[in-house]
Formats: sequence, C-alpha cells, structure tokens
Amino acid sequence: MKKLSIMIAGVAGLLAASAAQAGTLEDVRAKGFVQCGVSQGVPGFSNPDDDGNWSGIDVDVCRAVAAAVFGDAQAVKFSPLTAKARFTALSSGEIDILSRNTTWTMTRDTQLGLNFAGVNYYDGQGMMVPADLGVTSALELDGANICTNTGTTTELNITDYFRQNGMAFNLVAFEKADEVVGAYDAGRCDVYTTDRSALAAQRTKLTAPDAHVVLPEIISKEPLGPVVRQGDDVWFNIVKWSLNAMINAEEMGITAENINKMTYNKITPAEARFIGKEGKFGEELGLNADWAYQIIRQVGNYGESYERNVGPNTPVKLERGVNALWSNGGILYAPPIR
Repeated sequence: MKKLSIMIAGVAGLLAASAAQAGTLEDVRAKGFVQCGVSQGVPGFSNPDDDGNWSGIDVDVCRAVAAAVFGDAQAVKFSPLTAKARFTALSSGEIDILSRNTTWTMTRDTQLGLNFAGVNYYDGQGMMVPADLGVTSALELDGANICTNTGTTTELNITDYFRQNGMAFNLVAFEKADEVVGAYDAGRCDVYTTDRSALAAQRTKLTAPDAHVVLPEIISKEPLGPVVRQGDDVWFNIVKWSLNAMINAEEMGITAENINKMTYNKITPAEARFIGKEGKFGEELGLNADWAYQIIRQVGNYGESYERNVGPNTPVKLERGVNALWSNGGILYAPPIR
C-alpha cells in the first residue's frame, strides 16, 4: 500500500510538472497575445507615447517573444506596473513576462518563485543632483534628502553606501516613478538615486534637464532583464532564447534590413540554423522553424533596438559601454544556437 501511494504521488508530481511546463505557452496561444508587465514610463526602456503606443528596449523583448510565438511582434498587451506591484502581478499570472528594468538578485531568484531569463541591460546605481548644488562627489552628500522608488534595490543600496561611508541621509520614497521625478524636480530632495540608465531617461522629464548632473560614483551592480515564473521551463526557454536571438543576430551581422536578402546557398551554417533552414531549433522550443527570423525581421537585433531606443542619437543618449558585444569591448554575450 505504501509503495502504491508513493507511485501515485510520483505520477501526480510528474503530471503537475508537465502541466506547469506547458501552461504559459498554451495560455498565451489561447488568448492570442503576450501580456507584458512594463514600467509606468521610463523613456527608452518602456514608455508610451500620447497615443498609447509603447516603445523601449524592455518593450522590444516582449515584442520579440510575440514574434517568436505568433510571427507577429504586435501581438502584445502592456500592463504598466509600479516597482512594488510587479512581482505580485507576475506570480499571480496577471502578466506572462515582466520586462521592466528589474535587477537580477539572489533573493529574487531564490525566494520569489521567479526566473530571470537573461540580461538586456547591464547597469549600476547612480545619483543625480542639481548642478547649482555644487557637489562633484557622492561623498559630499552627508545629511542629504534622497528621493527614490519604494520596493526597489535602490533603497538597500543607498542605505549600504551611506552607512559604510559614515554619512547620514533622509530617504524620501515614492511608489510611482513620476512621483519621484516630480518631487525631485520641485526641490523636495537634494538627490535622485536609481539605476544610471533610468537617471538618464528620467532627466528628460525635468523642467530643465541640463541643470542636473549625474555624479561619477556607481554604487552597485544592476543586471536588468526579463523575468518569468518558475516551474514553466517551456516558457522560460522561449523568453530566454528570444533575447539570445537578438544578441546573437547583432554578433552575426543579421539585421532587420538584410535578413530578407538571405538565401540558402549564400549563408553560413550558423546563419542557416538561425533563420530555420537547418536543424529543429524551433521545434525544440515548441515554435515554428522561423521563430528567430521573425524576431529580427520585425523587431531587429539587440544593437538596432539599443540605438533606436536609448543610443547616443536618442534623448536618453546612452553610450554602449559594457552593453557592447563581448567582441567589441563590452560584456554582452549570448550562448549560440546550435
């Protein structure tokens, strides 16, 4: 009887695991779109225009997944979320992917029932101050009032930094990003701290953007990337390899412009695998053979997304830096499709 109970429990466990693995992809296909959790508005990362059209490098990750699953990068709906609400929305199934400038940490990876599918922006926390404050280093900020978002790693990082440097500060935290920007712009705090990329993005919303400077100190590591629920390896793999496809395509020189010009007789074996002419890589993900081709044709490679949304010729004006490919002096690197 005991052996039978163990066998039944084992079978039930296997069935539950199988159902969990198949769940999200089946649900997404049934409703006909990917529900993507994004920020409430960070220019260059996830931001709506006046007509409600979303753009940004985080948005492009979601569009890449939609292109892979449906062959249609527009098959996405967006849920703007506060930092405090984002993980609950993902865990509860309200969204299918969280792609919202979210830092990969051990606590989030091990205690929240979540999986980070990769890194689409390597960042670090910084501090912005009004230029007329006359401050050139964060070490001059003893006693400062500091604005930031609640429910983020920035609160912990700034506390650690000030404590280890023997300085006092007063934290002024808000749930919504625009509340932080408004409070800082109104002079309610001396410092605005968050990821340096977000500082560059949010500075564009200030009354006088050029009247503010980002201090040189980088006080943390902030690897930002898309997140999914644990227990669903099929969906985890789809999101992970959608991002990897964008990075690999840039390294291979495959762009939205030239991918349609590729023919079977004029491409390398790696390119043939990428566009679905060789191998069964789409089948192994539960997708069509042209899943990666659709991503690049409709969304572009990582470099194209970067330059379009946050690059030097955008209002955010971010240089590639460490987010350049490993072959170009950065640390961006994706496993191969083979």
